[in-house]
Amino acid sequence: MSRIQAKFAALGASRRKALIPYITAGDPDPVLTVKLMHGLVQAGADILELGVPFSDPMADGPVVQRSSERALAKGVSLRDVLGMVREFRATDRETPVVLMGYANPIEAMGTARFIEAAKEAGADGVIVVDYPPEECAQFSEQARKAGIDPIFLLAPTSTESRIQEVVRVGSGYLYYVSLKGVTGAGNIDLDDVAAHIPRIRAATGLPIGVGFGIRDAESARRVARSADAVVIGSRIIQEIEAAGPEQAVARVQALLRPIRAALDA
Repeated sequence: MSRIQAKFAALGASRRKALIPYITAGDPDPVLTVKLMHGLVQAGADILELGVPFSDPMADGPVVQRSSERALAKGVSLRDVLGMVREFRATDRETPVVLMGYANPIEAMGTARFIEAAKEAGADGVIVVDYPPEECAQFSEQARKAGIDPIFLLAPTSTESRIQEVVRVGSGYLYYVSLKGVTGAGNIDLDDVAAHIPRIRAATGLPIGVGFGIRDAESARRVARSADAVVIGSRIIQEIEAAGPEQAVARVQALLRPIRAALDA
């Protein structure tokens, strides 16, 4: 059982929902990333999604795009991100870490080498936004053999055949994108999310996480009625952007704690 699978099993046994925050590695400064990761766990995070900065993040809105730009301006590469995971893992052996990014840096490193390096660093899952599941059977198999869960996205427009393909190659959890657009693009339609989740759940026993558009405790609580996990990214990065390096950890913890409380209420 992978760390992600074990985490969801433990949460399910206690009838709790997973809180999954996203930050971009290297934003606002590389020296703060591991501190932010630990701070998020202390504030109630169950799984961490760590973004790999990329110059053309097509699924991301302006907030996450700016975070990538800031990290890239500091020279942060995929190898640096793996080093951050390794540093985090030195003192936290339990919290799953999911790398989230795009194909180009992985292809430049080589998929086999990336999977090996991610395993060595202590990563538990990987989301490659622009890897179509129909072409990912080999990558997914290699990742799972290394103990890394390949996680794929589903959207409101996903067809039944796409859902089946994602179920076939994915593991760990499924990531349901609640908006027809990029991250932070608008307000989440909570009724629409509640209507779509049962269709996905009928096809798989994997946990379902919902992200894109969740901004506060109330929206997180309502999403968690039908989902197994709540993913929050753009709202956290907004806090980091507004706070500056000195207050970043405290600000994201202040944002996350009431969301954790709402999920546990």
